[in-house]
Amino acid sequence: MNRSTRRQFLKSTAGAAVAPAILSASVLGTKARAAASERVTLGVIGVGGRGIADMESFLKHGDAQVVAVCDVDRLHYGKNAGRTGRPWGLESAQLIVDQHYGKEKESGAHKGCATHTDFRELCARDDLDAIVVATPDHWHALATLEALKSGRDVYCEKPVTHFFAEGQAVYREAAARQAIFQVGSQQRSSANFHQAVELILNGVIGRVKEVKVGLPKGHNEPDGDPALTDPPPTLDYDFWTGPSPMLPYTRARNHWSWRWHRAYGGGQLMDWIGHHNDISHWGLGMDKSGPLSVSVAGWTWPETDVYNSPVDYEVRCEYPGGIQVSIGSVNPMGTKWIGENGWVYVNRGALEASDPAWLAKDFKPGDKTAYRSPDHHRNFLDGVKTRTPCICPAETGHRSITPGHLAYVANDLKRETLKWDAAKEEIVGDAEAQAKLMALPYRAPWKLG
Repeated sequence: MNRSTRRQFLKSTAGAAVAPAILSASVLGTKARAAASERVTLGVIGVGGRGIADMESFLKHGDAQVVAVCDVDRLHYGKNAGRTGRPWGLESAQLIVDQHYGKEKESGAHKGCATHTDFRELCARDDLDAIVVATPDHWHALATLEALKSGRDVYCEKPVTHFFAEGQAVYREAAARQAIFQVGSQQRSSANFHQAVELILNGVIGRVKEVKVGLPKGHNEPDGDPALTDPPPTLDYDFWTGPSPMLPYTRARNHWSWRWHRAYGGGQLMDWIGHHNDISHWGLGMDKSGPLSVSVAGWTWPETDVYNSPVDYEVRCEYPGGIQVSIGSVNPMGTKWIGENGWVYVNRGALEASDPAWLAKDFKPGDKTAYRSPDHHRNFLDGVKTRTPCICPAETGHRSITPGHLAYVANDLKRETLKWDAAKEEIVGDAEAQAKLMALPYRAPWKLG
C-alpha cells in the first residue's frame, strides 16, 4: 500500500475492529508482527541516544515498522571521545532496524531501512504514516512542522519546541490538520504518576495551596572535552547547527551536552520542565491553561563559558485559585502537591503521601479519572490507528513548558514579575517582554513556516 491507501485502511479499521490486533501486538510484541499492510510505518529524524531509544521502543510493537531514519551524523559515540561504548547515528540506526527485521528482509517483506541526511527528504517519502522527531531542541519545530505539513502524525520529544512562538505554531498546525501528536513526556504513561494525579484531581488532599516541582541543577563545568576543534568527519556541523548561531565546535556542547547552551536548548530548566511540571499541570487540570504570573529567584551561572544556562534556579508562579508553584533546582526531584488536608509526592520510582492509606491498591480516590496509558509509544500507535488523541498532545506539551519560557524572559530583562494571560498567551502590560517571548532569532536561510 502507498501512504494514502494505508492511512485510509487504518482509519477505516479504527475502533473495536482494531482492538484485538492492538492487544495482540502489545502483549506478544514483535512475535505477533502484523502483516506489512497493517503496520504503522515510521520515519525517525534524529537517531542519537534518545532517537534510537524511541526507535527501539517502537520496534517492540508488531504493528509498527521503521522504514527510514535521518541524521546529520553518520556515526558517533556521544560524549565518548575514544569511540568506545554504544554507537549512535545514521549507520547504527540503520543496522538496528535491518537486524530487527532479519528474515523479513530475506523474504522481501522488509526492503531495508532507508537513510537520509536531510529531514525534508524523509518527510517527502510516500511510504510513511508517522514521523518521530528526536533531534536536539533547536530542530524540533522545523522538523515537526515539515512532518505535519507533509500530512504525517508526529511523535516529538520534549520539550516540544526551543522557542515559545514555535510551540504555538506546532500545536496550531497539528490542530488544523487533525494530526495525532504525542510529546515524549513519557511520565504520563507511568502508573505511579497516573495514581498521584488521580488523587489530586479528586481532591483527596483538599484544596491545593502549593506545588513544588523539582528539577536538576545545571552544569557548572564542561560536560565533556571543552577544546575547540574541527568537527569530526562524520558530522555535517553546519546542518547540525541549522537555525542556531554558528558557534565554534567543541565536543562539550555537541552530542547530548548541547542542551546546556541556549543556542540549542534551555539548560536543565527546559530539559526537565516538560517532565515534572507537566505532571504538576496534569494534576491541577491546567493542560490548556497556565500561570497568572511568573518570577525568578536564586539563579546562578556556570563558571565555564562553554554553557550559558543557569546552575541553580527557581521559577515562582501563581496559578488560579491562589496556588503557589515553585519550579527548579531548589526542590527535590519530582512533583509535590500540598493541600489543606495533606500532600502527595511523585517521582520516577517513587510515590508518597502524608496519609499512606491513600496509596493502598484498594483505595478509591473518587469519580474523576485521568487518561490512562500503560505505554507511551503504544499510546501513539493506537492514536494513529484509531484517530484518538494521545495522552500528551502538542498543546499540552507546549503549556507545560511555558513557565520556563517566561522565566527566561523575566531573567533576561530583569523583570521582577511577568503577568501572564494564559487564554491569550500574552504577557500583560509589557510590550518589550512580549516581543522577546515571541522572537525567533534564526540563522539564515532558516525560517519558521
